[in-house]
Amino acid sequence: MISEEQLQEKVLARLDLSREIGDDELTELIFQVLDEESDGGYIPLKKKAELGRDLYNAFRRLDLLQDLIEDQEITEIMINGTQNIFVEKKGKIYRTDKRFPSRSRLEDVIQQIVAGANRMVNESVPIADARLPDGSRVNVVLYPVALNGPVVTIRKFPTEQITMQDLIRMGAVSDEAAGFLKMLVIAGYNIFISGGTGSGKTTLLNALSQFIPGGERVITIEDNAELQIQGVPNLVRLEARNPNMEGVGEITIRQLIRTALRMRPDRIIVGEVRGTETIDMIQAMSTGHRGSLSTGHSDSPRDMLRRLETMVLMGMDIPLAAIQRQIASAIDIIIHVGRLRDRSRKVLEIVEVLDYEDGEIQTGCLYEFQETKCRKTDGVIEGRWQKVRPLLHTEKLLSAGYQTP
Repeated sequence: MISEEQLQEKVLARLDLSREIGDDELTELIFQVLDEESDGGYIPLKKKAELGRDLYNAFRRLDLLQDLIEDQEITEIMINGTQNIFVEKKGKIYRTDKRFPSRSRLEDVIQQIVAGANRMVNESVPIADARLPDGSRVNVVLYPVALNGPVVTIRKFPTEQITMQDLIRMGAVSDEAAGFLKMLVIAGYNIFISGGTGSGKTTLLNALSQFIPGGERVITIEDNAELQIQGVPNLVRLEARNPNMEGVGEITIRQLIRTALRMRPDRIIVGEVRGTETIDMIQAMSTGHRGSLSTGHSDSPRDMLRRLETMVLMGMDIPLAAIQRQIASAIDIIIHVGRLRDRSRKVLEIVEVLDYEDGEIQTGCLYEFQETKCRKTDGVIEGRWQKVRPLLHTEKLLSAGYQTP
């Protein structure tokens, strides 16, 4: 029996590239080649079906990555060159037995991915972000920047949106804290979600967005569209754009935020702030767009505030005190999420941003996750969410018809 690479070449040689080939015709041709190239030997039905599927995926889908994409238990796919493919399942990383036979075959898959997202990647532009049709986020780094060959990282998202009830059931947040957050979203508190990579920031942002009243106009702004906002009929989704091969046509997050302000939004949701666009997001939050949400990378709520100060300074040369006052005025709540050592994702803190005083932004912890024990049998961490103190700034709750909690 010849190799899969040779089988692929046989199929390609028989394809009529002058016209579009249908899926059924391609499948028929693949199995015809399999029958002819079996050298008269018997191929088990299961093996034949696997070869046929692999060949079909090589022509129509993402080659040997397709099975990993379709595996609902896999949350991350990490391709380090042609010979090392890792996946994350239930918070743990495993090495797979899949291998790309050549760099060119891996690069063909990469070009298929970025072309589908209207992006470009090559030796002159060796880094690119894209997304798959199912919403999975893709990052590509090519050789020679990636010394061990093309590196592809695919972050998968659930096919069905995770609700706040799902997060409660999974132990990511308590029922009481979730109910409190629901009130804050409905009342129009500006909320910022902080956390590390893979801590669940986007998942929580999606869950919080389910509490936005359906009659409001919401504009989402992202580098790569990942948010799954549902239940909001008046929804506008904006996505940034990289420059073309001539280096023109770039549309930045900062430009999109400024444009969104002219589109009569009730709320603006920025998937993540990383740089100078932070000043525009802060200004939008403090100029009447109540209930806006965003996320950012940090190790703690205090660290998030310092990073916001730094990112604003990148875009504006104004005194630090003025920046701190504006951040304190714009952001009402910081929710910090993280991964514990058992790889579970949880809401670790809910913090109220109080005011600017004595050269610092003052905060107060409202809810905090407290670990009670680590089970010896499976290493699962157990704990509870402790209410530390009540919310001080209750004006928005009262104006929304809630009693002071």
